[in-house]
Amino acid sequence: MNYKHRAVLHALFAHPASAKISPRAGESVIEELGGKAEQRNWERIGFRLNNHFAESNHPPQMIHPDEVHRISKLIKDAGVGPTQSYPLNWRPQALLIAA
Repeated sequence: MNYKHRAVLHALFAHPASAKISPRAGESVIEELGGKAEQRNWERIGFRLNNHFAESNHPPQMIHPDEVHRISKLIKDAGVGPTQSYPLNWRPQALLIAA
């Protein structure tokens, strides 16, 4: 997870909720955490993360603070906090050392 993803993750958990998060940045954070963002009917988008699901409006410009709260609740229910910055499906790779 890069610096920009971590900044958006912290903004999702900020109090009061930020109204300056772009929809694409929110989708990127969910995908970086190992989840999926799927386009639903009309202007709705569904987020699936660690067997949890949330659906919200897909605004053209910035995410409404109510939707920010809904996304942060999904992330919290999935077991991720603002201090954790790794994908949920992250597994350390074994080091292969040639003998």
